[in-house]
Amino acid sequence: MPDLGHALLDALAAHGAREIFGIPGDFVLPFFKRIEESGRLPFYTLSHEPAVGFAADAAARFHADISVAVVTWGAGAFNLVNAVAGAYAERVPVVVISGAPGVRERAAGWKLHHMARTLESQSRILGEITCAQAVLDDPKAAPARIAEVLRAARTYSLPVYIELPRDLVAAEVAPVQPLPPEAVEAAAIEECAAEILARLAAAARPVILVDVEIRRYRVEAKVARLARRLGIPVVTTLMGRGLLAEDPDLVRGTYMGPAGSPEITRLVEDSDAPLLLGVILSDTNFAVSAHKLDPRRTVHAFNREVRIGHHVFPGQPLDRLLDALLAAAPAGERNNLPGRPIAYRHGLSADDRPLTPSDIAVGVNDLFAAHGAMPIASDVGDCLFAAMEIANTALVAPGYYAGMGYGVPAGLGAAAATGARPLILVGDGAFQMTGFELGNCRRYGWDPIVIVFNNRGWEMLRTFQSESKFNDLDDWNFARIADTLGGEGRRVTTRAELKAALEGAAARRGRFQLIEAMLPRGVTSDTLGRFVAGFKAARGA
Repeated sequence: MPDLGHALLDALAAHGAREIFGIPGDFVLPFFKRIEESGRLPFYTLSHEPAVGFAADAAARFHADISVAVVTWGAGAFNLVNAVAGAYAERVPVVVISGAPGVRERAAGWKLHHMARTLESQSRILGEITCAQAVLDDPKAAPARIAEVLRAARTYSLPVYIELPRDLVAAEVAPVQPLPPEAVEAAAIEECAAEILARLAAAARPVILVDVEIRRYRVEAKVARLARRLGIPVVTTLMGRGLLAEDPDLVRGTYMGPAGSPEITRLVEDSDAPLLLGVILSDTNFAVSAHKLDPRRTVHAFNREVRIGHHVFPGQPLDRLLDALLAAAPAGERNNLPGRPIAYRHGLSADDRPLTPSDIAVGVNDLFAAHGAMPIASDVGDCLFAAMEIANTALVAPGYYAGMGYGVPAGLGAAAATGARPLILVGDGAFQMTGFELGNCRRYGWDPIVIVFNNRGWEMLRTFQSESKFNDLDDWNFARIADTLGGEGRRVTTRAELKAALEGAAARRGRFQLIEAMLPRGVTSDTLGRFVAGFKAARGA
């Protein structure tokens, strides 16, 4: 029989985990020893728990499956809360494992170090931002509890929490037996699919709007086949940017209301049958526009439920629903989809004009055209809005939760998950939070290209409240720090310098390349400018 530590590792691998990110601490040392000595899953330690959570979040997004964050009890797990909250908000199945005081320690009656209020405080707090929890304090019950929690993570694409007392890591347990998928009613799915297809067939201007769940449930290819079979154009939400990157002819662009392309806005807002697949109805996706989608015309498939006008079909997993739609849809493919894919700007001028965020997007488009697309990890702020001006490629970013500090550790998670060289877009404010995680690249052979948007301030906040001086930051000269961290840095101030720096970064491998793009205060990307104006107008309305 395996011990509990090995049984948990085997179960993680069997349920789709491909790597573990963590930081050691006293209560989790016995489990860390099992992770390291077993070699069951690749294991990466970073420098601060928020980065561990962000890296696991990004890896899970790229895999479209679970990833794992392992920390110690109390100080470690509480540091992880913000990253897990973001994963919950954006439906990312991160498995949080915390070492914990042993069963005998818990019974001693002492206040234990790292204890906030009670021994149960941590599990209660993590319970608010996870969909299932298990405290493995009973070796006989542990295998069943592990199976239940891991099934929940994959079923609902949400974080889960496992607490492992350190004195039970070596306890003998039965192997974990994966549970079958939750039962669904096939007839209900077929009826729902028939009603959706009838509504789409009767529509003059249908459109498919896609968001994060189609990646989480690994159904992008099915969505592409459905769109081609029905001859319906596809548009992503802001949060869904990067979806269907393998089908550039199919995706018309990203819906951002008045902040985006007028043609895309018309496709969505003038549609008489918008089909929303996996779409989070959030202010990020829709509040920028004063236009509100009419629920009487809308079909919304999200969180295992489908709403067709005022009809509600519960128990509709997205993958099963798409299977039913494809089975009932007309055979063959239609090539005359309305609209055309958006044309992204190329051809950055090699002149001495000061840089703007939109110049960076053009430079990246040129880089991708010359050397091939790269997966992108972006932080929040103007770097994310500039990413909307980059040709569609795989992208991870905290679009809805909007937590700063995501970009750099997410890029490391992307490198671990994909084996590809990622491009990291990050502002100077967020880089101050987690940029030093780049110092871990040398240990693991990662060499991302990092572009720091340095305008010496929290520029996105300035766009909403320009008079406040607290939005100003000092100049930390990040390019000079890169060499100390094991990379190479270059500061650029003009378009010619950026163009040369991007080409140089693409040519150099083996060390991370940091390009510090110096931007004038008050200058934003074209997309952010339109987004802020649209958001203010919609809020005022």
